[in-house]
Amino acid sequence: MIRRLGRILAALALTAATTLVGVTLTAGAAHADGCYTWGRTLSQGMSGEDVRQLQIRVSGYPGYGAVLGLDGVYGAATRSAVIRFQQAYGLSADGVAGTQTFNKIYALQDDDCTPVNFTYAEWNRCNSDWSGGAVSASTARFNARVSMWKLQAMRHAMGDQLIQISSGFRSYACNNAVGGAANSRHLYGDGVDLVGSHSLCRLAQQARYHGFSNILGPGYPGHDDHTHVGNTPSRSWSAPTCGI
Repeated sequence: MIRRLGRILAALALTAATTLVGVTLTAGAAHADGCYTWGRTLSQGMSGEDVRQLQIRVSGYPGYGAVLGLDGVYGAATRSAVIRFQQAYGLSADGVAGTQTFNKIYALQDDDCTPVNFTYAEWNRCNSDWSGGAVSASTARFNARVSMWKLQAMRHAMGDQLIQISSGFRSYACNNAVGGAANSRHLYGDGVDLVGSHSLCRLAQQARYHGFSNILGPGYPGHDDHTHVGNTPSRSWSAPTCGI
C-alpha cells in the first residue's frame, strides 16, 4: 500500500512540476517504472512492443461487446480504447498516449505488471507455478494479467468497489476436482469467477463493456452463485436471469 501511494504521489508531483514550468515532457521523461516504462508518445499509425504494452493496459476499454486486439498496431480500435481510458480518469481525451496517460497507468500498476487491485496470488490458488493447464505456464500467466487489466477497468466503472475472485487459473487436476467444464477458460488463465459487493447480475451486465467475450452468470447452469468472465475465441454470453 505504501509503495502504491508513493507511485501515485510521484505521478501527481510530476504533473504539477510540468504545469509550473510550462514544459511538455515526453513520455520517456515520466518516471522509471518497475514493470514497464514508455519512451515515446504513441498515436494512431504507430506500431511496436510499446504499443502492445499499452494495448494490454487499455484492453478493458474496447466498447460494448468488443475485444481489443493485442497486435502492437495503434489502429482506430486502440485509439478509441485510449480515449475511453482517458475519459474514465478525467484526462485530456485525444486518443494520444503521452505523459499523462502513462503516468496514470504507472499509478495503476504494481511492479509485476498486474493492476493494483488484483494479484497473481488471488488469481491462482491452484498451482503456484501455473503449469498443468491447457496452455503453457507463461501463457496462462500472461492471459491472467490481461484479464486483470480488464477487471481493473470494470472495477473503476463500478465505483472502485471490491470485486472478489473466488476462482481463477486451474490446472486440469484442479478443474476436474471442482467439476469444471472440460473446455473451461480457467484452464487458459483468463477465466475467473467473481463474487463480492456487487450483485451477480450487475457484474455480468457490466462485463459486456470491458472486453470479455465469455460471460456466464445467474440462470446459466451452475452459475447462480457467481459470475464467470473469460475470453473465448467467439462471443459466449449467457446469464438469463440478468437478461443476457
